[in-house]
Amino acid sequence: MDLGLKGLKAVLAGASKGIGRATAEVLAAEGCDLAICARGKEGVDAAVSALKSKGVKVIGESVDMADGPSYSAWVKRAAEGLGGCDIFISFASAGGGPASEDTWKAVFNLDLLATWRGIQAALPFLEKSKNGAIVAISTTAALEEFLGPQAYNAMKAAVINHAHAMSQALAPKGIRVNTVSPGPIYVDGGAWDMVKTHMRPIYDSTVAAIPMGRLGNAEEVARAIAFAASPACRFMTGTNIVIDGGFTKRVQY
Repeated sequence: MDLGLKGLKAVLAGASKGIGRATAEVLAAEGCDLAICARGKEGVDAAVSALKSKGVKVIGESVDMADGPSYSAWVKRAAEGLGGCDIFISFASAGGGPASEDTWKAVFNLDLLATWRGIQAALPFLEKSKNGAIVAISTTAALEEFLGPQAYNAMKAAVINHAHAMSQALAPKGIRVNTVSPGPIYVDGGAWDMVKTHMRPIYDSTVAAIPMGRLGNAEEVARAIAFAASPACRFMTGTNIVIDGGFTKRVQY
Protein backbone atom coordinates (compact mmCIF):
# COMPACT_ATOMS: atom_id res chain seq x y z
CA MET A 1 0.00 0.00 0.00
CA ASP A 2 1.27 3.45 -0.92
CA LEU A 3 1.05 5.59 2.22
CA GLY A 4 1.20 8.79 0.20
CA LEU A 5 4.18 10.12 2.15
CA LYS A 6 6.51 10.81 -0.77
CA GLY A 7 7.35 14.50 -1.00
CA LEU A 8 5.87 15.40 2.39
CA LYS A 9 7.91 17.30 4.97
CA ALA A 10 8.24 16.04 8.53
CA VAL A 11 9.66 17.80 11.58
CA LEU A 12 10.76 15.24 14.17
CA ALA A 13 11.93 16.48 17.57
CA GLY A 14 14.16 14.18 19.59
CA ALA A 15 14.77 11.75 16.75
CA SER A 16 18.48 10.86 16.70
CA LYS A 17 17.97 7.47 18.36
CA GLY A 18 15.37 4.98 19.58
CA ILE A 19 11.80 5.15 18.29
CA GLY A 20 12.36 8.66 16.94
CA ARG A 21 15.29 7.54 14.80
CA ALA A 22 13.41 4.45 13.63
CA THR A 23 10.49 6.67 12.60
CA ALA A 24 12.84 8.95 10.69
CA GLU A 25 14.20 5.90 8.87
CA VAL A 26 10.72 4.72 7.90
CA LEU A 27 9.59 8.17 6.76
CA ALA A 28 12.77 8.73 4.76
CA ALA A 29 12.34 5.35 3.07
CA GLU A 30 8.83 6.46 2.09
CA GLY A 31 10.22 9.63 0.49
CA CYS A 32 9.66 12.23 3.23
CA ASP A 33 12.00 15.17 3.63
CA LEU A 34 13.03 15.48 7.27
CA ALA A 35 14.19 17.90 9.93
CA ILE A 36 15.41 16.32 13.16
CA CYS A 37 16.86 17.55 16.42
CA ALA A 38 18.30 16.14 19.63
CA ARG A 39 20.63 17.36 22.34
CA GLY A 40 23.75 15.55 21.16
CA LYS A 41 25.32 17.08 18.05
CA GLU A 42 27.32 13.95 17.23
CA GLY A 43 24.18 11.80 17.23
CA VAL A 44 22.26 14.30 15.12
CA ASP A 45 25.06 14.55 12.56
CA ALA A 46 25.32 10.76 12.29
CA ALA A 47 21.55 10.42 11.85
CA VAL A 48 21.41 13.16 9.21
CA SER A 49 24.21 11.52 7.24
CA ALA A 50 22.53 8.09 7.32
CA LEU A 51 19.10 9.44 6.44
CA LYS A 52 20.39 11.45 3.48
CA SER A 53 21.55 8.19 1.91
CA LYS A 54 17.89 7.39 1.27
CA GLY A 55 17.74 10.21 -1.28
CA VAL A 56 15.66 12.73 0.65
CA LYS A 57 16.41 16.17 2.04
CA VAL A 58 17.46 16.00 5.69
CA ILE A 59 18.47 18.81 8.03
CA GLY A 60 19.33 18.55 11.70
CA GLU A 61 20.49 20.59 14.68
CA SER A 62 21.55 20.09 18.27
CA VAL A 63 18.73 21.54 20.39
CA ASP A 64 17.90 21.33 24.09
CA MET A 65 14.14 20.74 24.01
CA ALA A 66 13.90 21.67 27.69
CA ASP A 67 14.81 25.22 26.64
CA GLY A 68 11.41 26.46 25.48
CA PRO A 69 12.42 29.49 23.39
CA SER A 70 15.30 27.66 21.69
CA TYR A 71 13.15 24.65 20.92
CA SER A 72 10.23 26.69 19.54
CA ALA A 73 12.65 28.69 17.40
CA TRP A 74 14.10 25.46 16.02
CA VAL A 75 10.70 24.10 15.00
CA LYS A 76 10.04 27.30 13.05
CA ARG A 77 13.53 27.27 11.54
CA ALA A 78 13.21 23.58 10.61
CA ALA A 79 9.88 24.06 8.84
CA GLU A 80 11.26 27.05 6.96
CA GLY A 81 14.34 25.04 6.00
CA LEU A 82 12.17 22.25 4.58
CA GLY A 83 9.87 24.69 2.82
CA GLY A 84 6.90 23.71 4.97
CA CYS A 85 5.69 21.14 7.49
CA ASP A 86 3.14 18.41 6.84
CA ILE A 87 3.97 16.19 9.83
CA PHE A 88 5.06 17.11 13.35
CA ILE A 89 6.12 14.60 16.01
CA SER A 90 7.86 15.13 19.36
CA PHE A 91 9.70 12.11 20.78
CA ALA A 92 11.64 13.66 23.68
CA SER A 93 11.00 12.32 27.16
CA ALA A 94 12.51 12.72 30.61
CA GLY A 95 11.59 9.08 31.28
CA GLY A 96 10.34 7.34 34.39
CA GLY A 97 11.75 7.00 37.85
CA PRO A 98 11.01 7.65 41.52
CA ALA A 99 8.69 10.57 42.13
CA SER A 100 10.27 13.80 43.37
CA GLU A 101 9.57 17.47 42.78
CA ASP A 102 12.49 17.67 40.35
CA THR A 103 11.25 14.60 38.47
CA TRP A 104 7.76 16.06 38.15
CA LYS A 105 9.14 19.33 36.81
CA ALA A 106 11.46 17.61 34.32
CA VAL A 107 8.76 15.30 32.94
CA PHE A 108 6.21 18.10 32.75
CA ASN A 109 8.67 20.27 30.84
CA LEU A 110 9.94 17.66 28.39
CA ASP A 111 7.06 15.22 27.89
CA LEU A 112 4.04 17.49 28.10
CA LEU A 113 5.11 21.11 27.68
CA ALA A 114 7.57 20.36 24.87
CA THR A 115 4.80 18.53 23.02
CA TRP A 116 2.58 21.61 23.39
CA ARG A 117 5.36 24.02 22.45
CA GLY A 118 6.28 22.05 19.36
CA ILE A 119 2.70 21.87 18.15
CA GLN A 120 2.22 25.60 18.68
CA ALA A 121 5.37 26.40 16.72
CA ALA A 122 4.47 24.01 13.89
CA LEU A 123 0.83 25.08 13.57
CA PRO A 124 1.31 28.01 11.16
CA PHE A 125 3.01 25.62 8.75
CA LEU A 126 0.63 22.70 9.30
CA GLU A 127 -2.31 24.99 8.55
CA LYS A 128 -0.89 25.55 5.05
CA SER A 129 -0.50 21.82 4.40
CA LYS A 130 -3.02 19.70 2.53
CA ASN A 131 -1.93 16.72 4.64
CA GLY A 132 -1.35 18.22 8.09
CA ALA A 133 -0.75 15.59 10.76
CA ILE A 134 0.48 15.57 14.35
CA VAL A 135 1.40 12.37 16.17
CA ALA A 136 1.78 12.58 19.95
CA ILE A 137 3.85 9.92 21.71
CA SER A 138 2.50 8.45 24.94
CA THR A 139 2.87 5.03 26.60
CA THR A 140 0.83 2.16 27.96
CA ALA A 141 2.03 3.31 31.40
CA ALA A 142 -0.48 6.13 30.95
CA LEU A 143 -3.34 3.64 30.52
CA GLU A 144 -2.88 1.20 33.39
CA GLU A 145 -1.01 1.26 36.69
CA PHE A 146 2.65 0.46 36.09
CA LEU A 147 5.50 0.43 38.62
CA GLY A 148 3.77 2.74 41.08
CA PRO A 149 2.98 6.46 41.08
CA GLN A 150 5.27 8.26 38.63
CA ALA A 151 5.35 11.66 36.96
CA TYR A 152 6.05 9.92 33.64
CA ASN A 153 2.82 7.92 33.76
CA ALA A 154 0.71 10.94 34.73
CA MET A 155 2.24 13.35 32.21
CA LYS A 156 1.92 10.83 29.38
CA ALA A 157 -1.76 10.46 30.26
CA ALA A 158 -2.01 14.24 29.94
CA VAL A 159 -0.40 14.01 26.50
CA ILE A 160 -3.22 11.68 25.35
CA ASN A 161 -5.86 14.01 26.74
CA HIS A 162 -4.31 17.09 25.14
CA ALA A 163 -3.84 15.36 21.78
CA HIS A 164 -7.49 14.36 21.72
CA ALA A 165 -8.61 17.91 22.54
CA MET A 166 -6.33 19.23 19.80
CA SER A 167 -7.80 16.74 17.34
CA GLN A 168 -11.23 18.25 17.90
CA ALA A 169 -9.96 21.82 17.63
CA LEU A 170 -7.83 21.28 14.53
CA ALA A 171 -10.04 18.96 12.47
CA PRO A 172 -11.90 21.91 10.87
CA LYS A 173 -8.50 23.16 9.66
CA GLY A 174 -7.71 19.82 8.04
CA ILE A 175 -5.07 18.85 10.61
CA ARG A 176 -5.27 15.37 12.14
CA VAL A 177 -3.95 14.61 15.63
CA ASN A 178 -3.43 11.06 16.82
CA THR A 179 -1.46 9.41 19.62
CA VAL A 180 0.73 6.31 19.59
CA SER A 181 1.22 4.54 22.93
CA PRO A 182 3.94 1.87 22.88
CA GLY A 183 4.21 -0.79 25.53
CA PRO A 184 7.63 -2.08 26.63
CA ILE A 185 9.98 -1.55 23.66
CA TYR A 186 13.55 -2.83 23.65
CA VAL A 187 16.19 -0.51 22.21
CA ASP A 188 19.91 -1.10 22.63
CA GLY A 189 21.09 1.33 25.28
CA GLY A 190 17.51 2.35 26.06
CA ALA A 191 15.41 2.14 29.21
CA TRP A 192 14.45 -1.52 28.86
CA ASP A 193 18.06 -2.46 28.11
CA MET A 194 18.95 -0.88 31.46
CA VAL A 195 16.09 -2.68 33.20
CA LYS A 196 17.25 -6.00 31.73
CA THR A 197 20.78 -5.40 32.98
CA HIS A 198 20.11 -3.91 36.41
CA MET A 199 16.57 -4.96 37.37
CA ARG A 200 16.20 -8.41 35.86
CA PRO A 201 13.18 -9.50 37.96
CA ILE A 202 11.16 -6.54 36.66
CA TYR A 203 12.27 -7.27 33.10
CA ASP A 204 11.38 -10.97 33.35
CA SER A 205 7.98 -10.32 34.95
CA THR A 206 7.16 -7.77 32.24
CA VAL A 207 8.02 -10.18 29.44
CA ALA A 208 5.92 -12.83 31.18
CA ALA A 209 2.94 -10.45 31.17
CA ILE A 210 3.12 -9.93 27.39
CA PRO A 211 1.08 -12.61 25.57
CA MET A 212 3.41 -12.44 22.57
CA GLY A 213 6.26 -13.43 24.89
CA ARG A 214 8.67 -10.63 24.01
CA LEU A 215 9.24 -6.89 24.07
CA GLY A 216 8.54 -4.87 20.95
CA ASN A 217 11.16 -3.15 18.83
CA ALA A 218 11.48 0.42 17.61
CA GLU A 219 10.70 -0.34 13.97
CA GLU A 220 7.38 -1.95 14.88
CA VAL A 221 6.33 1.27 16.58
CA ALA A 222 7.81 3.47 13.86
CA ARG A 223 5.72 1.83 11.14
CA ALA A 224 2.53 2.52 13.07
CA ILE A 225 3.59 6.14 13.61
CA ALA A 226 4.27 6.54 9.90
CA PHE A 227 0.83 5.15 9.07
CA ALA A 228 -0.87 7.46 11.57
CA ALA A 229 0.97 10.42 10.05
CA SER A 230 0.23 9.45 6.47
CA PRO A 231 -2.56 10.46 4.09
CA ALA A 232 -3.41 6.74 3.87
CA CYS A 233 -5.63 7.18 6.95
CA ARG A 234 -6.82 10.74 6.39
CA PHE A 235 -10.16 10.13 8.20
CA MET A 236 -8.53 9.02 11.46
CA THR A 237 -8.10 11.65 14.15
CA GLY A 238 -8.33 11.69 17.94
CA THR A 239 -7.26 8.06 18.12
CA ASN A 240 -4.78 6.49 20.55
CA ILE A 241 -3.00 3.56 18.89
CA VAL A 242 -1.70 1.04 21.43
CA ILE A 243 1.25 -1.13 20.35
CA ASP A 244 2.11 -3.51 23.17
CA GLY A 245 1.87 -7.17 22.17
CA GLY A 246 -1.18 -7.51 24.42
CA PHE A 247 0.58 -6.15 27.52
CA THR A 248 -2.35 -3.97 28.61
CA LYS A 249 -5.41 -5.93 29.68
CA ARG A 250 -8.17 -3.34 29.34
CA VAL A 251 -10.79 -3.71 26.62
CA GLN A 252 -10.28 -0.96 24.05
CA TYR A 253 -13.55 0.48 22.79
